[in-house]
Amino acid sequence: MKWKALKWIFLGVDIGFIAYWAITFLHLIPAEYLFEDYNDPLLVAWNWSFLPLDLLISATGLTSLFLLRKRNPLWKSIMLLSLVLTFCSGLQAIAFWAIRLEFDPFWWIPNLFLLLYPLFYIPSIVKGNVPAR
Repeated sequence: MKWKALKWIFLGVDIGFIAYWAITFLHLIPAEYLFEDYNDPLLVAWNWSFLPLDLLISATGLTSLFLLRKRNPLWKSIMLLSLVLTFCSGLQAIAFWAIRLEFDPFWWIPNLFLLLYPLFYIPSIVKGNVPAR
């Protein structure tokens, strides 16, 4: 596995989640990019239900990178947790859109990425095939 790439992916995903929620909170997403029924109260609640999960992903991801940099062996466990949570976040979003039979690449592509990229790293971490730093 390319561990240097994972560090950059983690930074991108973790900072991306924080940025997405800041943009969402400030209502800065242009209307043409909003998902269908974006203003439906049930869908608003569904979207916001991801906030704790996404921020936990960011917290664990950034913490794992900090621990890795400090050579603290806990980085592996925290990174594994972050990857599993990221997979779950992508899975939940994709499942929702699939159940609704809605396909919008603007929402599917990033969520498929969140669903799939952890699968390339989780097995190595579980098997212990990770670099010391």
